Amino acid sequence: MLNISELSEKSIKKILTILEEECKISASLPGGGLIHIEDNLPYLIVYRKRNNDEGTERIIVSEASYLLIGDKFFEAYQRLVYALADKLSTEFKSYMVFEIYTGEPNNCFTIKAPAQKLPTSVKALQRELNNINETFSGLYLKAKIKDTPNRQKEGDQEILSIDEAKKSGAVIVGLEIPPVFRDENNEVYPVFLRQFKDYLITSIHKAIYDYVRVQTTSGVGSYLALGRKHLKEKVFEIDRALAKIERSYQFLWLVSPANIQDIKNTFFESNYEKVLDYHYRLLPIDPDLLKRELFNLKIEEIDDPAMSHIFREKREELDQQITMLSERGTANFFYNSIRLYKGLSPKLSEEAGEILREVDETSEDENAEFIDAKGFSSLARREFDYFAEQDKNFKSKVHIRKDVNIMMVNNGELYVPADYKMNKTEATALIQHEVGTHVLTHYNGTQQPLELLSSGLADYDPLQEGLAVMSEYLVDGLTANRLRTLAGRVIAGSALMEGAEFPQLFRLLKMDYGFTAERAFNITSRIMQGGGFLKDIIYLKGLVQLRDHLQQGGEFEPLLAGKFGLKHTKIINELTERKVLKPGALRPSYLLTENITNKLNLIREGLPLSKMINQ
Repeated sequence: MLNISELSEKSIKKILTILEEECKISASLPGGGLIHIEDNLPYLIVYRKRNNDEGTERIIVSEASYLLIGDKFFEAYQRLVYALADKLSTEFKSYMVFEIYTGEPNNCFTIKAPAQKLPTSVKALQRELNNINETFSGLYLKAKIKDTPNRQKEGDQEILSIDEAKKSGAVIVGLEIPPVFRDENNEVYPVFLRQFKDYLITSIHKAIYDYVRVQTTSGVGSYLALGRKHLKEKVFEIDRALAKIERSYQFLWLVSPANIQDIKNTFFESNYEKVLDYHYRLLPIDPDLLKRELFNLKIEEIDDPAMSHIFREKREELDQQITMLSERGTANFFYNSIRLYKGLSPKLSEEAGEILREVDETSEDENAEFIDAKGFSSLARREFDYFAEQDKNFKSKVHIRKDVNIMMVNNGELYVPADYKMNKTEATALIQHEVGTHVLTHYNGTQQPLELLSSGLADYDPLQEGLAVMSEYLVDGLTANRLRTLAGRVIAGSALMEGAEFPQLFRLLKMDYGFTAERAFNITSRIMQGGGFLKDIIYLKGLVQLRDHLQQGGEFEPLLAGKFGLKHTKIINELTERKVLKPGALRPSYLLTENITNKLNLIREGLPLSKMINQ
C-alpha cells in the first residue's frame, strides 16, 4: 500500500495521477487516514476518525471506494475531496460524496440529501433502511429524509460545501446511523455489528446504484458490482489456510471402511445375519491440533461481507468433519452426520417414496455390453483429453484400487474400485457424473482466485451431486435402477434416523422395496459407515433442489464454475459481478448435444423425477 505522509498539493496531484493511470489507488494518509478507490465507481464513501466511536469505521473499510479521514490536517482532506470530485465528475458526468457517521442513541436513520435532486435514490435508501426490522427483531428502527444543505454531523465542518459541490459537479449525501451496535459503555456487540454492517452496506449500494444508473455514465451493471474487485491479502490468507486444513485429511476416504469386502462376504455367507465391525484407516491428523489451527484463523478481521460469510460457514463445516473423524464408530458420529447434512425433510422422503412406487426394479440385460474398471478408466481419459483441448493446463489421473468400495473423485482425480463392472449405459452416465461434474468443477474451481472453490464451499455437496445426477439424465444414462438407488438411500436414511440397524435396513430395502441383495447391501453398507452416515441422502436431495432451481428460472451452466451450493448463488453472482470470480474454464461435453436445451426445458416445465429415466 502506498504511504502518503502529507496531503500537499503535490501529493494530491500524485493521487489523481495514479487514479488516471491505473484507475485505482490504495494508500495510507496522514493522521491514520486511508483511501481506497477502484475503477469505474462514481462515488466515495467517507468517514471521519473520531474518539469514542467504536465500530463505525468498520462499516466502510470493506468498500470499493472509500476515504477514511484522519484526525489531523482536515483542511487538506477537504482539498483532496474537492479534487477527487472535480476530476471524477468530469469522467462520470456526476460524482457522489456519501458521508457516514453515528448519531446520538435513538431509533432513527437520518438521510441528509437533496431530496428533490435525487428523489428515487434517496427513497430507495429510505425504503431499504425501513425494511431492516424484518431482518433484525427488536430494533424498531425507522428512516427519515431531511432535505437540508448541512449534510455533515451537527457541529462538524463541511467536508465539501454546497457551492463547491456544484462547482465540481458533485452531490453530497449524509447518513446518520443510530449506534445500536454498541452498548451505553461504548462496547460493540461484535456479531450484531457484522450483520448490521452487511445489511447497511447492501442498502447503501442499492441506493447508490440507482444514482449511478440515472445520473452517471459509469455503466455499472447492478448494485452487486459495487463491491471490491480487489480483495485484501488477508482474504487470500484465510482462503489458503482453510483449503490447506481441508486437504490435510480425506474425509470420505477416512470414513469408508477398509475391510468392506470382508464385511460383504461374511454378511452374504451368514444368510444376511452377521455384520463384521467396520475397520477404518488410521487418521493422518491430530483432531485437537487441527481444530486449534482452524480457530486460530482470524476470520473476524475479514470485513468483506461475502467473504466473511463464506469463511465462517466453511470453518463450522470443517469443525464438524474433524469432530466426526475422531468419533468414527460411535453414536456421536451419526448425530453429527445429521447436523452436517442438515437432516432429512418429509418432502424428500415423499419424493423417494413416489419414485419407488412408480419405478420398478429392472433386471440386467444379459446381452448388454459390460465395461470393467480398465475400460471405464479409458473412457475417463477420453473425457480428460476433451478438457485438455479446452484448457492445455488441465491434468488429472485415474486410480484403480482394490481397497475402494465406491467410485469417487478426490482432489480432482478419479478413484475406481478394481472389481467395478457396469453396462455401457451406466458407464456413459457415470463418466459425466464423476468426470463431467466432479473433476470438471474441481478444475474450474482451481482456476478461480479462491482455493475453496476447488475443494468446496460449505454444504456444496447437494448441488454437486444434483448436477452429477442431472448430467446422467442429460446423456440418457439415468436408469430405473440408478434412480431407485438414490431413492433407496433416502429411505435408508429415514429408517436409520428411526433407529434401524444394519440387518433391518438391508431387509427393509430387499423385502419391502424390492432391491436386489447386492444393491440393498451397497445402500446399507454405505449409510452405516462411521456409525451412521447421512451423506448419501444428498444425491436425491440435490436433484430435487436443482430441479426446483431450474423451475424457478435459474440458470444451469453457471453452477459448474466451481464447487458451491445453491444457497451460494447470490454470493457467487455478486463476486462475479465484482470481477473477483470468472466463468468456468471447462464445459462438459454433454452441453454440446443437440437435445440439451429440450431436456432442460422438460425439467423446467415440470417433468416428474420418475420420468427422467432412460427408457
